[in-house]
Amino acid sequence: MDELTRTPTLTRTGAWAVRRKPLPQARLRLLCLPHAGGGAAAFRAWGQRLEPEIEVVPIRLPGRESRFRERPYERLDDLLPPLLRDIAPLLDRPHAWFGHSMGAGIAFELCRAQRRLGLPEPDRLLVAGLPAPHLPRRATPVHDAPPDELFARLGELNGTSAEAHADNPMLNVMLPTLRADFAVAETRTHRPGPPLDCPVTVYGGRSDASTTEEELDAWSRHSAASTTVRLFPGGHFFPHEDPDRFLPVLADDLLGRRSQHRAVSSGSYGR
Repeated sequence: MDELTRTPTLTRTGAWAVRRKPLPQARLRLLCLPHAGGGAAAFRAWGQRLEPEIEVVPIRLPGRESRFRERPYERLDDLLPPLLRDIAPLLDRPHAWFGHSMGAGIAFELCRAQRRLGLPEPDRLLVAGLPAPHLPRRATPVHDAPPDELFARLGELNGTSAEAHADNPMLNVMLPTLRADFAVAETRTHRPGPPLDCPVTVYGGRSDASTTEEELDAWSRHSAASTTVRLFPGGHFFPHEDPDRFLPVLADDLLGRRSQHRAVSSGSYGR
């Protein structure tokens, strides 16, 4: 990785973090990274629905929403340094990372970079819809494939046809950003390193063809603390398909409560 040349300073943030409603009384700051093609808007409702003990801070990547005219990053090694420099001020209090699919891979590498650079480390890493990062990828890369192949992959993930995506004018406008996001995810190279010091919570959809239970369980290699795996009904986009089911469990995990929600199955791995 093109490492940061100096430790980021804990000053004000710039364009990456979306803080609609700072909550100085919150116990924890939750930094959220989206799936490929997603934006900060995917987490807008979370800040309204989660209790005020949790301050939700979505991360807005270039190439979408108010940053649409900015060129999206195509390589994780290029994305991490400016992102970490910008959000460093938000690491001044207890915090956790949530990442979905592509965002999960970014969040994992950010946690490693925080430790490497001597920055405050997260209390927890929460990932959804991504196999453990050391595992080989099963899917054929599509970031440089013809549009119909990329749309077919999207259809596999959300259970719709490639034609439905091809006929979506917004998706066609977003095609360069989608390609860039898939490139970030598909060209990511895992570099062996010590496990994270924080606990890792892994979420998966039972009908998600992009992950298996074994691939989710394998995240246990990446935490020196503990790893918990929770499975939900639904496919790849289960966190947003049924927030009434997902968000209460997320809140319990963040605040260290014993979950009273029985709609998921889970397993834990300790060290």
